[in-house]
Amino acid sequence: MRDRRPARPRRPPPQSGAAPLPLRHPALLAAALVAAACVLVSVSDRIYDTDLWHHLLVGRVIWETHAIPTRQLWSWPTYGAVDANNAWLFRALLWPLWAAGGVWGLFAWRWVSTLAVFGILWAAARRMGARGLTPLVVMAALALVYRQRSHARPETLAALLLALQLWILAGHRLARDRAATAPGGGASGRASAVGLVLIAWAWANTHPSYYLGFVILGLRLLDDLLAARRARGAAAAAARASARSLLSIAGLGLAVSFLNPWGWRPLWQPFTFALTLRHEALYQSIGELRRLDWANNDRNGLAVLMVLWPALAIWRWRRAGLDVVEGGLIVLLTPLMLSAQRFTGTWAVAAAAFLARDLDAWVGARRWPVWTRPAWARAGLAAVACVGLGIPEWRRVEHPLVVGLDMARYPVRACDFMAAHGVRGRGFNDFRGGYQAWRFWPDRERLPFMTGTPEAASRADRDLLALALTRPEGWERLDARHQFDYALVNRYQSGDGPLLDFIDADSTWALVFADDAAALYLKRGRALDPVIAAYAYRWLPGGTERLAALGRAALADSVVRGGLERELIREARESPYDSQALSLLAREAFVARRWDEARRYTEASLRAEPLTPGEHERLGLIDLAQARPREALEELRRERRLRTSGAALDVRFGQAYAALGETGRARGYLRRALQHDPGDPDAAAALARLGGAGGR
Repeated sequence: MRDRRPARPRRPPPQSGAAPLPLRHPALLAAALVAAACVLVSVSDRIYDTDLWHHLLVGRVIWETHAIPTRQLWSWPTYGAVDANNAWLFRALLWPLWAAGGVWGLFAWRWVSTLAVFGILWAAARRMGARGLTPLVVMAALALVYRQRSHARPETLAALLLALQLWILAGHRLARDRAATAPGGGASGRASAVGLVLIAWAWANTHPSYYLGFVILGLRLLDDLLAARRARGAAAAAARASARSLLSIAGLGLAVSFLNPWGWRPLWQPFTFALTLRHEALYQSIGELRRLDWANNDRNGLAVLMVLWPALAIWRWRRAGLDVVEGGLIVLLTPLMLSAQRFTGTWAVAAAAFLARDLDAWVGARRWPVWTRPAWARAGLAAVACVGLGIPEWRRVEHPLVVGLDMARYPVRACDFMAAHGVRGRGFNDFRGGYQAWRFWPDRERLPFMTGTPEAASRADRDLLALALTRPEGWERLDARHQFDYALVNRYQSGDGPLLDFIDADSTWALVFADDAAALYLKRGRALDPVIAAYAYRWLPGGTERLAALGRAALADSVVRGGLERELIREARESPYDSQALSLLAREAFVARRWDEARRYTEASLRAEPLTPGEHERLGLIDLAQARPREALEELRRERRLRTSGAALDVRFGQAYAALGETGRARGYLRRALQHDPGDPDAAAALARLGGAGGR
């Protein structure tokens, strides 16, 4: 027989002098309430996910027809094809909430699901031995990372399933350890096994990340096998029994995963993506599939947490041995998150219980001042930490804390125009067609070209769409392939800019509607010619490439100027999402030095879209022109909060301080502006007026 080495003795954790608090202790409950409130605040920003409407549509159809649609009924080019999609269970859960409460129903799901996720993970951390107050701070901190993925998406249900699995497996591990010291008394129970199998089924019918559940089961199984190899006697027998149990659970979980309307097809989706789809140009253009965007994560502590988790895992490994599940998740999920920012939520959920346990042990191993030992002192510190960590992220101007949908991202008014004027036929849109499908289904003549699930489209269409978004020949080939009757193109914050410019340059198309969300073009020479005759814009483009030349023409020609102004006023009148039109009207008035008119249009533009860059800067320049330098400084400070870099505003700050007579501060800003751009004529002229580079 092979000689078995005795397990390496583990050092008991040193005591910090602060006893763990029972779960019902008032101080612990108070700190938990503060942490829960912080989690709720973190997921209370506006919902802007463009896939929302597709989820709601399919959920509505499931409830109305009492059947799960197995065919692609949501876009016209592949209508009727097999639509094997993992998300049906989430969609069926979401629709009743929307039907009952609308936006409040969506936020109810967001709040309840997020609280459940981090509440379960807190319970999992306590099962792992973290009985202090530190885990509450960890939950609040990781909720800040999770918030960007907390919209009404299938992955929110997947996050809940992941949290439940980690909680059950923490109990499974605890049962194994008890069985090692009390044979027969540590069985994890049939309920846990049934729970894990049900999680496998629900996850496979919710989100393509279902495979992660099997990865975690595999890591826990490996942990059992390694423990069985190290241990002897009852401990080895308990580890082997645990491994057999997990193997059975994994087998049953895989079997029940095939219990879905399409069999193996949805289970193959993550592998299709890994092997082929992620290499396609269209998928590479999708924001959430790109590398981690640090601009979105510079205030939520992600960089610190990414270093802290593996560091504490190594610290714990040296003291108590390797946690195979924790190590495997670090190695798997951290590179995944760095390569695709859609995994930030998954990483946060996977990290929470382990990081909470490890940090709590590290805190417990330190000696702290005597005044921190009372329960209420520790609870107060935890509460202050939860709130303090959240404030920088909650103050993001691009994610205001408000219950609502960002309707300026959806083609609401463009679809109104289509409905009012009989626009139908073979339509084009990019892959954000969920709202159009929601609005017009089941009218096949108004279904979108593509929804938020590009995999339902043909490979040829995906490739041509990716090419059309960047090159005019791509648009020409796609149009020739399908002979579109109309095109509904994203215009939010310049949207599909090059594509808008390509269609503007094509004389066979006419722009008939535009607002901040979308531009609607109709093909000339078709049945919709009467609509073109009545509503086509003559001067205004949908894109931005022609604007500079158009502005110069308007300055030189009163006919062009008058026509453009009337069309901009019309655009603003036809939609409440009119910040782009109002901003252009403000620019025209500003150039003409009609300061009051420019102010009125700029302020209206900001009411329509408070986050539009450049508007507060224009207000500041108007204030300077009207000899109001203090007001100008306030507007410039507001503008700086909207920009990732304030370097371009240095010259404006210099001009404002010069107008106030604060020449020292003015010179500082102007010199910095010239360091950034030595050829800046405004900065050079302003500095010259102050007496050059000299002065204090």
